[in-house]
Amino acid sequence: MSETGFDHALYDRFPTTGPRPEGELEKLQKAWRVPRGWGLLTEVNNNYVGFWYVAVAFLFFILAGILALVMRVQLAAPLQDIVPMETYNQVFTMHGTVMMFLFAVPMVEAIGVLLLPQMLGARDLPFPRLSAFAFWAYAIGGISFFFSLFVGLAPDGGWFMYPPLTSIAFSPGINADFWLLGIGFIEISAIAGAIEIIVGVLRTRAPGMTLDRMPMFAWAMLVFAFMIILAFPSVILCTLLLELERAFNWPFFDPTRGGDPLLWQHLFWFFGHPEVYIIFLPAAGLMSMMATTVVRKELVGYRLNALALVATGFISFGVWAHHMFATGMPRVATGYFSAASMAVSLPAGIQVFCWIATLASGRIRWNTVSLFVIGSVLVFTMGGLTGVMVAMVPFDWQAHDTYFIVAHLHYVLIGGMVFPMFAAFYHWAGVTSRNALSERVGKWVFALMFAGIHIAFLPMHLTGLMGMPRRVYTYLPDRGFDLLNLISTIGAFVFAAGVALFVFDLARRFRFSVDKGVGNVYDAGTIEWLPTGLYSVRSIPMIRSRQPLWHNPDFCRDVKEGRYFLPGTVTGLRETIITSPANAEPEYLEIMPGPSPWPVAAAVFTAGFFLSLTVQAYVFGFTCGAVAIFATLRWLWETDRPVRKRIADIGAGIEVPIQIAGPRSHGWWALNALMAVLGTMGVMAGFAYLYLYGIHPDVWIAAPPLLTTGAVLALLLLALFAAWGARRVLARHEEGTFAGQMPWLLAAASSALAAAACWLDVTTWTAAGLAPANSGQGATVFAMVVLQGGAVAVGAIMAGYLGLRSGRGLLRPPFNTTMDIVSRFLGFGALQGLAFAVLTRLVPGLTG
Repeated sequence: MSETGFDHALYDRFPTTGPRPEGELEKLQKAWRVPRGWGLLTEVNNNYVGFWYVAVAFLFFILAGILALVMRVQLAAPLQDIVPMETYNQVFTMHGTVMMFLFAVPMVEAIGVLLLPQMLGARDLPFPRLSAFAFWAYAIGGISFFFSLFVGLAPDGGWFMYPPLTSIAFSPGINADFWLLGIGFIEISAIAGAIEIIVGVLRTRAPGMTLDRMPMFAWAMLVFAFMIILAFPSVILCTLLLELERAFNWPFFDPTRGGDPLLWQHLFWFFGHPEVYIIFLPAAGLMSMMATTVVRKELVGYRLNALALVATGFISFGVWAHHMFATGMPRVATGYFSAASMAVSLPAGIQVFCWIATLASGRIRWNTVSLFVIGSVLVFTMGGLTGVMVAMVPFDWQAHDTYFIVAHLHYVLIGGMVFPMFAAFYHWAGVTSRNALSERVGKWVFALMFAGIHIAFLPMHLTGLMGMPRRVYTYLPDRGFDLLNLISTIGAFVFAAGVALFVFDLARRFRFSVDKGVGNVYDAGTIEWLPTGLYSVRSIPMIRSRQPLWHNPDFCRDVKEGRYFLPGTVTGLRETIITSPANAEPEYLEIMPGPSPWPVAAAVFTAGFFLSLTVQAYVFGFTCGAVAIFATLRWLWETDRPVRKRIADIGAGIEVPIQIAGPRSHGWWALNALMAVLGTMGVMAGFAYLYLYGIHPDVWIAAPPLLTTGAVLALLLLALFAAWGARRVLARHEEGTFAGQMPWLLAAASSALAAAACWLDVTTWTAAGLAPANSGQGATVFAMVVLQGGAVAVGAIMAGYLGLRSGRGLLRPPFNTTMDIVSRFLGFGALQGLAFAVLTRLVPGLTG
């Protein structure tokens, strides 16, 4: 049954016949024209942004690899002093941080931004300026963070930054602050990209591309993005808490004042273990597609594979404390996390068996892609087996913090992500390059990398079991480590030689092109290989199978000739079709924003804000913050543009609305994802409060009197009602009329009431004798005040922005996207305030 009442019989009109209107293609090309010169940096099209994204992420892979070689040279022999201890600590911290935060997650997100629109048959992802902001924020913040290594300001507490080592008492410089603020900023970029991907996969698929026909990479990216919005808020929160402790002496992790350093581990690993699967799942999606192409057969167990992706994402959130078996957790907890750690290997095993069955179902074409695919299966399986070993608590106690764990981690990450990435480079190079990469050189690249990983990391299993601890800059001779470490160093350079050979081939043959790529070299069947331009596809196709290019020999010609949906531009602007989430039925036409300098400006000044806070240049920092806010609002101003034409013919006489609001709009879905991020951060803050209360109830004081609590709750309820009323007032007016000032005045009232509630919350807690620097209770209560204050501040900015649009007569009833988003966010802020107030005042309890 149709989700939206769309008549599926209309699909039979495609492909259309007859000549296309004169000038149709030229108008489409004009709408998607790219700025020239320096203006190219303002382009927001995924073909450019995605390519830049991949290039910068790969640069960080090379830089982190160089740091790894520095460490291996230092450890090649005992008692070497090539790298001083302080520098070595910075190098291994930066290596892990760059690989995990600046390479692995951004790389798979970048590949998604580059390939997903073509795979889905969309003109672009639904928020191209958000993609551009995410890229520029990542590139600017990441490069600035990396260069801290050359001025002696790089962090040295490990990529996990455990307190108390990273507290102000043991790390008094600003090195740790660079990590805390830099990583928090970079994760914001990752979350922005995840929101874009969720809405893109669910709402911009080509008509007919049901969930059961999606490319497996799209499935993987959808799970990946959901995992990011649920996991990354935890690391943002814990970096915020540690920075507050360092800057203002709030004792979140100080056990002498009601804090606990293990709180950091719980919050960090709630992010850190799903992080491994966040990296692996998109690579698994690529593997599924490449295994299909290698043998030119449908993926065996498509639905089982999709289910395994979802199951892996779900189970991975119940595994975080297996990193903490050696901390003295209760036996029941260790048993649960041990079982969960083994259970998470089951869906991963299902995917591996699906790949093996697919490869066995046909005749393998032995090329560079197939070598990397098969090599990935072998290496990842080896890493997975050692993962099951460390999931057993007694074994983990012996191997914890040894080089056995280093070997396990690298087998999993290289086999599960790096090898699939290199396979994807060869497989999809034809999308963006006029030349294919060399098959002959590619086989040498694989041979060197495959040999290098085993020479480098296989001996580390023995080194670890013999007792060599990780994160040490040297070791004593005659302990049995000398030869094994030398072999590992040789292996690291063999692996690096393979990467260097790839870079050489890339420089020799890769030539970037949007619409003149070499094409479908490996004869894949999915639609990213359709004839393309900046607009992705000449016409948005009708999808009737999982491998359209294999099943319809005329498919490419019909798409190129404009025989399907939206063959031109209806409004003269950039457009794409928004479809329903499950069955991909056309719902409305989205007008997409074009090139703009404002996302770049927003990213630059946001980076300036965070970097200025690091060096305590507060005036300059808050100035940068104000400019960043202005740039963000300026880029949003024209995205909710009023349109005169309300209905669009998207081909063959099929008509859909233009730009709608409410639950069917893509903006509504994006706001839900953002609220999920903020809500998850709030839940983790509540967890921190209850965790510290459970450990140190003796330092907790009674909540403020019942009367003041009632006043706080009443203000927040009024704020919630005003936010709801603002949208209702606008909706009651007829279309085409002006609703006056009442809608935005109600929004402003909601913002003011929430601000008053926040102020009353702070003053009543202070009057009750609670101070943030005195106890874990004070620190966590005021941390929630900080989160609520942030939501209130954002709500106030949004209400002011709404007032400006109202003053210009841009709030047109009965539906308006800006009004819808602002009112719902204000309602969310009120609900979050209610949750925080109830939690902190019921535990330990109200007073009369």
